[in-house]
Amino acid sequence: MSISVGDKIPSINFKQLGDDGLKDVVAEEYCKGRKVVIFAVPGAFTPTCSAQHLPSFQNNAEALRSKGVDAIACVSVNDAFVMQAWGQSQNVGDDIDLLADGNGDFARATGLTLDGTGFGLGERTTRFSMLIEDGVVTQLNVEENPGELNVSSAEHLIANL
Repeated sequence: MSISVGDKIPSINFKQLGDDGLKDVVAEEYCKGRKVVIFAVPGAFTPTCSAQHLPSFQNNAEALRSKGVDAIACVSVNDAFVMQAWGQSQNVGDDIDLLADGNGDFARATGLTLDGTGFGLGERTTRFSMLIEDGVVTQLNVEENPGELNVSSAEHLIANL
């Protein structure tokens, strides 16, 4: 069963690599008392993720903040080292927190998984975006086809704020 609007965000640890090394980021704590956008991509460095999905949030970070969003996070079933390298290659800077769900714990806990075994990718997170207010999901946009970017874009999320 997938997470739905009105559900609390699961208390799952992400990993994030920064200047001080590897650290845990607990999803529940990350979202507590804030308005947060989390969007997920099936994989760092993959075509749609790199060319469209991440850039849609980079290009609209200021518009999201003007709507009261305190933080924007990109999640993927990749390790923290890959997420950091992808962020550097995409010039993400401080606009988006890149959070690694290396073991797929968040993907499974939310029920938003993608079976990529046919492509040699294993189990991944499907493509989605969500708005979380004080730990509760208030908007959830899941792509029917994770190879496309329609409802999970920043533009779609903003239009529905």
